[in-house]
Amino acid sequence: NEIMESHGTQKNMSFFAFTATPKHKTLEIFGEKDAEGNPAPFHLYSMRQAIEEGFILDVLKNYVTYKTYFRLQKAIDDDPEVDKSKAKRAMAQFISLHPHHLRQKTEIMVEHFRNYTREKIGGKAKAMVVTRSRLHAVRYKREFDKYISEKNYHDMKALVAFSGTVIDPKNDGEYTEANMNGFGESELVDKFDTDEYQVLLVAEKYQTGFDQPLLHTMYVDKKLKGLQAVQTLSRLNRSCGGKEDTFVLDFENEVTDIQDAFKPYYQVTEIDQPTDPNQVYVLKSQLDDYQYYYAQDIEAFSKVFFKPFHKQKPSDQGKLNAILDPIIERFKKE
Repeated sequence: NEIMESHGTQKNMSFFAFTATPKHKTLEIFGEKDAEGNPAPFHLYSMRQAIEEGFILDVLKNYVTYKTYFRLQKAIDDDPEVDKSKAKRAMAQFISLHPHHLRQKTEIMVEHFRNYTREKIGGKAKAMVVTRSRLHAVRYKREFDKYISEKNYHDMKALVAFSGTVIDPKNDGEYTEANMNGFGESELVDKFDTDEYQVLLVAEKYQTGFDQPLLHTMYVDKKLKGLQAVQTLSRLNRSCGGKEDTFVLDFENEVTDIQDAFKPYYQVTEIDQPTDPNQVYVLKSQLDDYQYYYAQDIEAFSKVFFKPFHKQKPSDQGKLNAILDPIIERFKKE
């Protein structure tokens, strides 16, 4: 980054950044046609590669449905942060009640966050609750505030994010994001970034394009399909210091559906054997054989291009062009 920034903006160069989850239209515009005439990516940097190289985290590694999490004793045994007696009581209570009850799911999420998520990322971890509608987001916010107040918890506060005004027919209440949070919509991102708030309840908003590295856990109470599933769960994949994993508790979707949604973006051609580091030298040898450039060209270019930042000058670009021009001319003569 330092090297690229040191050269400044070049009028003859354009830069394009592509999403990790391109739509068909993106491939049609920028893709290259394959043997069958279908548009395909001209370059692939897969989700799997990004995970393996540590740029993002694997959000499916600790993905679990509520059926699995609360019915298998293993989920408790593998979670050292959970008070086992409380967890067992919560599990029994959960199974005995209807799984769509907002109050019950609120209790599960709050207690899970306090017993498990809160201590992650050095005690700074945050969570997102994905609701199925704006009305659900409103009711969840009221349930979260009520439950946290009843339990007298002072280490946890929730924010809500939705557009427009919502009227709840149960109480004829009129709700907006601003009047429920106590501040304007434009302040939400900065407020959530502070230590004051730990949970963000969303209805469509912030399910895409939201970059908060401290997001560790997601509670999903909405059907997710295809690209929407990938983009939503990927809110968790940002890496930061102390963030070693993520966690998803899904009340609505099946594991196979989520896995199928990720496949087009996660998969990459399988490698049958480890990469041979000698391939770098093989490639260098092949390029050298063309004799478009010489050792002194590489030496001269490197001395200018890799100069210390404080010694670089605007005239350096002209020097680089002067070195490259003869090489280009040799290529054109072939």
